Order: sequence, then structure tokens, then C-alpha cells
Amino acid sequence: MLTVPLAVSIDTAVALQLVPLAMLALLYARRLRTLADGAQRVPRWRASCFYGGLLVIAIALIALGHVSRERLFLLMLENLLIGDIAALLIVLGLTRALLRPLLRVGVFARLRALSHPLVAFVLWAIDLYAWHLAVFFEAALRHPGIQALEHATLFIFGLNMWMCLFGPLASPPWFGDRAKLGYILAVRVAGAVLGNIFLWSGTLFYSYYLAGDAHFHLSPLADQNIAGAVMLGEQAIVTIGLFCWLFLRTSRENVSVSLRLRLAGSSTPRRR
Repeated sequence: MLTVPLAVSIDTAVALQLVPLAMLALLYARRLRTLADGAQRVPRWRASCFYGGLLVIAIALIALGHVSRERLFLLMLENLLIGDIAALLIVLGLTRALLRPLLRVGVFARLRALSHPLVAFVLWAIDLYAWHLAVFFEAALRHPGIQALEHATLFIFGLNMWMCLFGPLASPPWFGDRAKLGYILAVRVAGAVLGNIFLWSGTLFYSYYLAGDAHFHLSPLADQNIAGAVMLGEQAIVTIGLFCWLFLRTSRENVSVSLRLRLAGSSTPRRR
């Protein structure tokens, strides 16, 4: 169980992580007001997605912050909510007009190179696997400051990964629907490999959770296997949603092309 000093430090770390969320919400609201009267007005569904993403992070930190240090599958859920679900929602809430002031800043303009699909995938995968190495994973469990860094990098690289699919920035010419399908598969396979390692492994990866065995009546190894199942379940749901989105997108584009061809054919004068 957590000691009082550790619990206090955890509360402080959670509070410090909530401060940037409040700042992002205020900056986003201010930018929304700036664009409210023009042609670049942000749709309500995008604003809802952005604020929903911030809410998901806040719920994950507040509701799971303490218990995630006692059960691995809850920590896995917390990280997935922050690095996958919340990052996706926030990307859906962005438009090019919203980001324009940020892109004028030199350092952020240069960082756009990191949003290239191949670069974004590699950075996301390295960050995901690195934090699940025992040395980094247990350091984050024992030191709230390191866990805050873990949350930040999972979110940032998750955000960058989703930007390739749903972000307002320009994509490379080759990154069409087929390439996006391959990108989705690569991301999901990389996550599925890690999830299966947790699900089927008979070796305990993190000794930190041994202390909670008697209290929760759940062995650390079973806890680890459940964590893998949580990761695979979340990825399955997200993947199905992504495939549906890509199918509908391709269908709409095909219908649009077919309609334009018909209109062009009907407007061509017939030869007698």
C-alpha cells in the first residue's frame, strides 16, 4: 500500500499535470473565439473532440492515478487513455487555422519534419516499447515526476502519430488511402505484439507489483496477463473504428469521382 508521503507526492504530481490541461483549454477557447466569425470557424464536433480529449486525460489522472500503482492492468488502461484515446480526440479537434499561430514560431515549424508518417511511427514505437522496459517502467512507478514525463511523452508521440492520419498538416503525396491502411496496420501490429507479450508471458516483468498480491487477491502474473488483454482489447476497438473510417472515406471519394465523370459526360455535346 502507498505510504502517506508518497500519496501526497502523487497528488502533487497529478495536480501539476492538470495545469497544462487547463492552459490548453483556455488557449483553445481563445482561438475558437478568434475564428468564430470567419469562414475558418471551427465546427462544434471538432471542439467537442478536443475538450473530450482533455477530459479523458483528467479522468485518467484523477481516477486511476493512485490505483494504477497497485494494479498493472489499471496502469495500462491509464496509459492507453492518455497516449492513444485522448491523443486521437485532440487531433480530431485541430484545424490548420487553429494551428496557424503556432506554425509561425520557428521551432514548431522545424518540428513539422517529425510528423512525416515514417518518422512519426518510429518515434511512437520506440517511446511505447522503451517505457515498458523494466528499468523505466518501475522508475516511473516509484517517482511521480518520472511518471509525469512518461505520460507527457506517450501523449506527445501518440499525438504526432495520429496527426499523420487525421491532422490538418499536409501529408506526403504517396500517403494515400492504401498507405494509410498500411500505416494503421503497422501501428496496430506494433501495439499487438507488446500486448501479446503481456498476455501470454509466464514470466513476471515488474517486481514492483509483488506487494499487492495479498491485498487484491490477484497474482502479479495474472495482473500482467490482464494488462495485455486490456491493451489488445483497446487496440481492437480503435482498429475497427479506423477501418470503418477509411472504408467510408474511400467510398465517398469513389462516389464523388463517379459523379463528376457522369456530369462531365452529360455536358459533352453528342455528335450526330
